[in-house]
Amino acid sequence: MAMRERLQEALKDAMRAKAADRLSTLRLINAAIKDRDIANRGEGGDGMVSDGDILAIMGKMVKQRQESARAYEEGGRLELAEKELAEIGVIEEFLPRQLDAAEVEAAVTAAIAEAGATSIRDMGRVMAVLKGKYTGQMDFGAVGPKVKDLLG
Repeated sequence: MAMRERLQEALKDAMRAKAADRLSTLRLINAAIKDRDIANRGEGGDGMVSDGDILAIMGKMVKQRQESARAYEEGGRLELAEKELAEIGVIEEFLPRQLDAAEVEAAVTAAIAEAGATSIRDMGRVMAVLKGKYTGQMDFGAVGPKVKDLLG
């Protein structure tokens, strides 16, 4: 089942169950996807983002909520931090399993070999290989320095 269909089914289920918080988060996900669809149309695309793009959107949403939760906790607003963490839980239901440190290391090593990378100048090709295969499964911000270390 395509990602959009899974999200629509979850939205309908949340409406039936009257799960207000879950419904709110699912609507936020749909709104972000529709915004990207509109932006894609403006750039001459067909207006429909791929499942890979949807995974990237949701990964970004998780990161934003993690930062917000951290800020709320530091500010002593625990109820708001809990709300952000609950939204992360809903979003992560649709994301593939995150790779652990050993799997990330193996993926980076394999991507370097696949791209034929020999120096730091090849980092873009390595990251492109990783993004093509592991979108939504790893934090590319954290992977970048690992790729640099291995190529540097």
